[in-house]
Amino acid sequence: MHKYLVMVMDDIAAIKVAKDTSFALLLEAQRRGYQLRYLNEDGLFLTDGTTFARMHAIKVQDDPENWFDLGVEETRALGPDDLVMMRADPPVDAGYLYATYLLGRAEDAGARVVNRPRALRDCNEKLAIARFPELIPKTLVSSSAERIRAFVAQVGKAVLKPLDGMGGRGIFLARIDDPNLNVIMETLTANGTQLAMAQQYLPEIADGDKRILMIHGQAVPWTLARIPGSQDFRGNLARGGRGEGRPITEADRTIAEAVGPFLLENGIEFAGLDVIGDRLTEINVTSPTCVRELDAQFGTNIAGDLFDAIEA
Repeated sequence: MHKYLVMVMDDIAAIKVAKDTSFALLLEAQRRGYQLRYLNEDGLFLTDGTTFARMHAIKVQDDPENWFDLGVEETRALGPDDLVMMRADPPVDAGYLYATYLLGRAEDAGARVVNRPRALRDCNEKLAIARFPELIPKTLVSSSAERIRAFVAQVGKAVLKPLDGMGGRGIFLARIDDPNLNVIMETLTANGTQLAMAQQYLPEIADGDKRILMIHGQAVPWTLARIPGSQDFRGNLARGGRGEGRPITEADRTIAEAVGPFLLENGIEFAGLDVIGDRLTEINVTSPTCVRELDAQFGTNIAGDLFDAIEA
């Protein structure tokens, strides 16, 4: 077993303890005897080909009023004693990509990095679904307003979104007669200079945008259906959606069994598949969530299952 759990994540002081999966992973690692270390992306640096981390010792407790205590800061090279979890949230911008290159050098030096840095670069959470055309809704990726407009006209109602977002940010629902369609396309494509995604609207969203958690290529047997609130079409919990735990369905399992081998081949130990109805809409690999909600509803220990897989 590795001696240290090194968690690369966003500001731990700003998290919501009851919902944060990175926090669940820290709690489980501490329970298993790992020495915890915490840093943000900018705590990584490279010297003469070796990746170093400027990080804090940290202790955590499941207390919404006082959930962490920072210890001393240390700076050292990452290596064989370290299990590194890269859990910084999107956008997957230049800073994020550079951090994965540095973590790749740490991996070369013997550190175990979950998920693998190369996979975090190669598996864009929106575009990765293109590997499974038989499982996804009608989908277009383009920077052309003309193509996007034609797609919206074809499907009647479309969801338009950026390729680097999360939590429902920057997502639009549009029809061909929407007077704001031009503005939406200009905004998402930066006036035709960057790619955006358009997907056929799936009315099954009313029954929930399901999150299927995948550990070492296998589906957790429970899903969290994120059901839109009355004032929004998005099911994201960050946008007011309500989380409802459900047993995995046969359709969910079919999707999971199709995607699982791809995840394993790319070193993705932990992922979240987003499914509406029986259609795969995203493959989340950067910082999959919903562990805390499922654990609370079903008495599971999903973080423990992940550590079991990693340690095996």
